[in-house]
Amino acid sequence: MKKKLIIAIDGYSSCGKSSFAKAIARLLNYIYIDSGAMYRAVTLYCLRRGFIEDGVPDLNGIVNELNDMHIEFVYNPDKDEHETFLNSANVEKEIRSLEVSDHVSNISKIPEVRHRMVELQRQIGVLKGVVMDGRDIGTVVFPDADLKIFMTASVDIRAKRRYDELINKGMNVDFDEVRRNIVARDITDENRDISPLRRADDAVVLDNSRMTIEEQMVWVHKLIEDKLNDC
Repeated sequence: MKKKLIIAIDGYSSCGKSSFAKAIARLLNYIYIDSGAMYRAVTLYCLRRGFIEDGVPDLNGIVNELNDMHIEFVYNPDKDEHETFLNSANVEKEIRSLEVSDHVSNISKIPEVRHRMVELQRQIGVLKGVVMDGRDIGTVVFPDADLKIFMTASVDIRAKRRYDELINKGMNVDFDEVRRNIVARDITDENRDISPLRRADDAVVLDNSRMTIEEQMVWVHKLIEDKLNDC
């Protein structure tokens, strides 16, 4: 049986980590672990249980029921992607709601929540054959990952990508404001107390400032083949 890998993708915001990770997962028929979706699922659970009132989380209520939250990703062949399940129910649509978006940041900052999510992420990765992206995947979640990639790109390139994305969604945004947000987010990610953004010592750096997703896939395919051949 062909060996399966754990592939960890870290990096700065607006580098295209999710698109890259999903493309790798499709290429290898691996599970894509959407860390953001997991925190959204927790937030949905908290909203349903009344653990968020006037935007303030009920820490005791949340912590007491963390072990009752079971999150997994189930492949949907009709959509050719993995969907988020919370306690055996498909919540892919519900976790994308504006109400969840308004509260997920506060929920994801709770240390006990982050600890539980890392625990679940590692459980999903036990059998390998997974790709996960984020900001602490190769350093905290999967420090022993078979392949670690750290993505970066120039601030202006990332700001332009984010700006174009928002414009395409019909939003009225200012490029300079988007750029300032990117810079502020970098500072926050690098200096947060819990799991700050760091490049693992054994991570391969991918600067995709001038690369298309197709060019990135050619680049990563060689790395994957080398890893599999070394097994």
